[in-house]
Amino acid sequence: MRRVAPDFQRARRPEQVEARRAAILGVARELLAERPVSRISLRELSDRVGLAKSNVLRYFDSREAIFLEVLDSAWVSWLDELEGELSALDGPGYERVATVIATSISRQRLLCELISTMAAVLERNISVETARAFKTRAGERTERLAGIVRARVTLDAEAAGYFAKAVFILVAGLWPYANPGEAVATVLAERGAPDGQAMFVHGLTEGLANQLVGLAVRAGQRPEW
Repeated sequence: MRRVAPDFQRARRPEQVEARRAAILGVARELLAERPVSRISLRELSDRVGLAKSNVLRYFDSREAIFLEVLDSAWVSWLDELEGELSALDGPGYERVATVIATSISRQRLLCELISTMAAVLERNISVETARAFKTRAGERTERLAGIVRARVTLDAEAAGYFAKAVFILVAGLWPYANPGEAVATVLAERGAPDGQAMFVHGLTEGLANQLVGLAVRAGQRPEW
C-alpha cells in the first residue's frame, strides 16, 4: 500500500502541489484496478494516499472530481491510441471504422467503467467550477474523436460530432450489461450467452455501424462499407 511521505504532506510550492495531485490520482487508479468506482470511498482513498480527507479536498472538491480527472486522462490516452489504429486502415469503410473503434475502446476497461458511471454518479457531487472545466475538456475530446472519424469516412462536421457523442452513449449503456453481477453472469452462461467482452464488442460494433450508415443516408450519401 502506497502512502505519501510526511515531507510531501508539508509541501506548499506549486510543483509540490502538482505532485500531490498526481499522487492522489495515482492512488485512484490503483483502487479502480481493484474494484468499481461505486465501491471506493473518499475515506479509503485518503487513507491510501496518507492524507486526511480534508487535505485531499484541498486539491479536488469531491471524490467524484478525482475520478473525473482519471476519466479525462484515460480518454486522451485512448484517443491517441485510436488515431493510430484508424490511420492504419487501408481505405474508408463504415463497418471497419466501427469495428476498430469498438475493439479499441473495449480494451480500455478503466475508461469504459468510468463512462458508464459518468452521468449517474461522477457528475452529481461536483462544484460548478469542476463541472465547467470537465465539460470544456469533454467537448474538446469529443471534437477530436469527430475529427479522427472524419479522416476515415465521409461525414460532415455536424454528423461526425453527433457520432462522437453516440460512441459514449452506447458505451455507457452497453458496459453494465456486458459486466453483470455474479448471479446474472451465471445465468447468462447457462443460457449460452457469449462472454461479456464478446457481447460488448459485438453490440458496440453494430450500434456504431448503424449510426454511421444512418447519418450517411440522412445526408444523402452512399454508405462506404
